[in-house]
Amino acid sequence: MGQMQTELHTGIELALALIGQKNLPDLLRTATSQMQKTFGLERCWALELDLSGRTLHCSALADQQSSQGASEFVCDDFSHPFARLLQSGLPCAVSRVAGYRLEHPGFQALIALSGRPGSMWLEPFFGSDGRTLGVLVLCSDQPEWARVTEQALYRSLRQIISHQWVSVLRNHDQIWQRRLLKRSLDHLQDAQLLRQRAKRLATVLVGHSQQMDELRLQTVRAASSQLAVLVQAETGCGKDVVAQAVHEFSARAKGPMVVVNCAAIPDTLLESQLFGHTKGAFSGADRAQEGLLTQARGGTLFLDEIGDMPLALQAKLLRVLESGQFRPLGAQQEQHSDFRLVAATHQPLQQAINDGRFRRDLFYRLNQFPLRIEPLRQRPDDLEALTRHFIRAYCEREGAGPQGISSRGLRRLKHYDFPGNVRELRNVIELACLQTPLGDDIQPDVIRLDDPFNDGVYNSGAAPLASEQCAQRSDNLDREFLAGLPPLAQVQDLKAAAQAFEAALIRQRLQQYHGNRSQAAQSLGLPKRTLAHKCLKYEVMHP
Repeated sequence: MGQMQTELHTGIELALALIGQKNLPDLLRTATSQMQKTFGLERCWALELDLSGRTLHCSALADQQSSQGASEFVCDDFSHPFARLLQSGLPCAVSRVAGYRLEHPGFQALIALSGRPGSMWLEPFFGSDGRTLGVLVLCSDQPEWARVTEQALYRSLRQIISHQWVSVLRNHDQIWQRRLLKRSLDHLQDAQLLRQRAKRLATVLVGHSQQMDELRLQTVRAASSQLAVLVQAETGCGKDVVAQAVHEFSARAKGPMVVVNCAAIPDTLLESQLFGHTKGAFSGADRAQEGLLTQARGGTLFLDEIGDMPLALQAKLLRVLESGQFRPLGAQQEQHSDFRLVAATHQPLQQAINDGRFRRDLFYRLNQFPLRIEPLRQRPDDLEALTRHFIRAYCEREGAGPQGISSRGLRRLKHYDFPGNVRELRNVIELACLQTPLGDDIQPDVIRLDDPFNDGVYNSGAAPLASEQCAQRSDNLDREFLAGLPPLAQVQDLKAAAQAFEAALIRQRLQQYHGNRSQAAQSLGLPKRTLAHKCLKYEVMHP
């Protein structure tokens, strides 16, 4: 009676100790430690079977002697004692002196870590559903295993261990499933938020094409990061609109957005504009000036036409991007500015790198999150949506305008490639709005397209203009050019007249080359940067 009470008391203590363990490694360590002490064993190990059903793992062995490789047992060979045990599902005794085959080298390490016992008892653990959980290994110098395994206390403890083992695994699975569900819900919420923001962006980045859908999604993704963004597209595609969207949808939306047109500022002034200068830093610096890098602190710095930045300044910009530090011209101390960089260019930067006009390391620093806008001719599905968007914008700005555009007018537009892209389409539509009676639809005859093979009159399917017609068009441009100048007899200020002539000539060349500054500058024998500066000076806007 006394022995029975002792066993009952011991069993209750062991059960409480086991139930208190919340994770599997602690449960198995507690179980083996208690069984070793209760039954006078040399050592006791519990090995967990992984999901593949072929590998046993023991965390207690891994803690003691991971270098000996005794923590995992791959049971692919049926001659291995553990493999035979898992196959049969029946416990067995293994004697060290029996000369059995020990194919797995880790099994020899297990024997060594167990103090080289005279005998080992191997018994599988099963869950209530019949699932094999793992293997129990008892080590003793006494081969009489019945005195241990036939005890009621042993059988009860084994059941408690199996029950708690299953409970811990089930709890782990539930936690894992909850985490998986949370990740899935978070992913769905992020995707939904992304789509909602992209939908809001559709009022600015207009179009129904697949290319525009992808651009809106990528723009929102770019805005949510702190990576530098490089927008590449042909002239007139709306690179500035994408840059503005990146800023407004970012965490820096409440900060400033500072825009720098690298092509419109002469080389000698660009560095001073970016970094600022102290008083007396150079001739004409009669006062200190804060640079644009400083003004962009806490917000976004948009470097438009980055491909036109001089090489010497590219190196200095790279240092700023890497360290956040810069030094104004003439200053002794460096300053810091925390800004997010967005750059844009219409130039193929890879070609510029190959030609030695752009630094490769700067390109990689700018191109952390690339965004590319496809030209309008490659997304014809956007033409109608953009056209109606520009008509609505015109009506809102002017207070009145056409009702829409006719189907023949849309066909007229679809027969044109729009080398000036979205900007050219906007100018065409605004001019057509001005020439359309209020409340009417835009008709083909008011749609003026700057096509060298088209006189501006809708003639779908007609042959190209004859050479004399092209000559007539050139004469018309010349007459428009001369009409913008004052008569020679009325000129009283030679400098003002020269500037008016220069502005009119630049305007005429930009019209002739459909707004292409590179071709216009080449025809006038000017560097593109000089032409851009003169356009800014004379307020010349190409069509």
